[in-house]
Amino acid sequence: MDRIEAMKVFVAAVDQGSLAGAGRALKRSPAAVSRAIAFLEGHVGAPLLARTTRAMRLTDAGERYAEASRRILAELEAADSLAAGAQAAPQGILTLSAPPVAGETVLQPIVEAFLHAYPQVSLRLLLLDRHVALVDEGVDVALRIAELPDSSLVAVKVGAELRRVVVASPAYLEAHPPIARPADLAGHRIIAMANFGIDRWVFPPEPGSTAARTVSFSPRLAVNTVSAAAAAAAAGLGVTRLYSFHVADKVRDGALRIVLAGDEPPPQPAHLVAQPASLTTARTRAFMDFAAPRLRAAFARLADEALRLPAPGPAA
Repeated sequence: MDRIEAMKVFVAAVDQGSLAGAGRALKRSPAAVSRAIAFLEGHVGAPLLARTTRAMRLTDAGERYAEASRRILAELEAADSLAAGAQAAPQGILTLSAPPVAGETVLQPIVEAFLHAYPQVSLRLLLLDRHVALVDEGVDVALRIAELPDSSLVAVKVGAELRRVVVASPAYLEAHPPIARPADLAGHRIIAMANFGIDRWVFPPEPGSTAARTVSFSPRLAVNTVSAAAAAAAAGLGVTRLYSFHVADKVRDGALRIVLAGDEPPPQPAHLVAQPASLTTARTRAFMDFAAPRLRAAFARLADEALRLPAPGPAA
């Protein structure tokens, strides 16, 4: 059996979460998928997958082999693309990741248009409230809303002016002490999620100071999605912090009110980030060229909407 083809089957099984899923993705029989995995395990002399009747997981050797296989397959595809040069038509599977709300509201329409424009490309869109490790998790391109640390990834800026706002319902604000400065939050019920601070929020320094202001808290409610945090705040359970476009509709219809607008940290930029190896493939280059200008236009609209949100009224 060809080892490269067996690696493709193995990586597909990892990505799909099952041998049956790999078979469907690659249009191969369950027996052919099992033979490919057995061939690799025999070649390396160690089990790569631990399988039960209900689940499948990577062994320690399997984790290392999956990472190496992804790298080898990406390098082989890059070599093919380089050899084909400009004649290579975008094709194959492109894997993207994005935060759930931005992915659904901003990226999804662009993905749909891209698939219409490039019918030979298939796409996996992972909507996750965390930063993925692109190489380890087999992701070609990720949409990230944050200041980026220095890294080996290639980054293309596609938006800015994404405000981080503190919001609560009018009913909550009327029933609790005023929130005039960040320190006042210490006496309030906080709805937290990890991406915005699970036990503390940081605000810019006061005028004339260089020390950031940190408010520590034990959250009344901790959630792992933006929609859950926004809904809980609108229900009057407490104060939460999200991006302005997460709550724009609720602010406009009066379900939420922005507080501490004068103490917001600098707006965050949005980037597309990609593995350098992925950019050697025609499909990744085509997506970056296609998506970047459309994302800039979409995020510009969101920034404009954020600037036009109602100004915060009195907290109590």
